[in-house]
Amino acid sequence: MTALLTYIAAEMRHRWQVVRATKDGGYTTEAVVATAVLVTLAILAIGIIYSKVSGKANNINLG
Repeated sequence: MTALLTYIAAEMRHRWQVVRATKDGGYTTEAVVATAVLVTLAILAIGIIYSKVSGKANNINLG
């Protein structure tokens, strides 16, 4: 397991150096991070809306 984590860390460092060496690499990284944040927020919003709607639906008295 330690070897795997070491390999992943080395690969991430290498890829980060490659990205930093290119002129557009920083912008691309920023765009990916911003997109990931927005997707995470959208998933959280859907979860909150689902729980609210589900809670209201379960409280409907049919009898």
